[in-house]
Amino acid sequence: MSSKRKRSTYAPPVKFVWDRTISLYRKMYRFEPPVRFVSDRVISLEVKAMERYVPDRLLLFYLNALDKHVPPEVIDGVIGGLDMLPPKVRSSLITAADRYVPDTVASSRKLSALIAAVYKYVPDRIIPPESAEDWANVKTKFHIPTLLSRGQSNSRKE
Repeated sequence: MSSKRKRSTYAPPVKFVWDRTISLYRKMYRFEPPVRFVSDRVISLEVKAMERYVPDRLLLFYLNALDKHVPPEVIDGVIGGLDMLPPKVRSSLITAADRYVPDTVASSRKLSALIAAVYKYVPDRIIPPESAEDWANVKTKFHIPTLLSRGQSNSRKE
């Protein structure tokens, strides 16, 4: 008698799927360096242009206009829109901001002021629990202050 093993009918499809998964993983891994290139080169170039060509007075004017002239209903609407995003999307955005923004970009005084002026209105309640650590890193990286929401401040006045 021959000692040949009988091949399973499932072995070729499983092997095919496994090989496809590995090749897709390798292809996805190839896209990592272009992401790093874009974050290191392109974003850094934009920040350098902003540092050089945007005057401090213009930046201060627009940040003050954001604080003074944008109605609270608009800010609440934007926060409500962010709250409608699935938690996985919010978590991936926070993770991307934490991992892919280089420290040279984060050390830009003007960019940090701009990001802090916008993101100070984002309440901690819409941050998914799985990305709380990344959100804390982003807050420290860009010097984002923690503000009381308007609902909390109104209840404290009463």
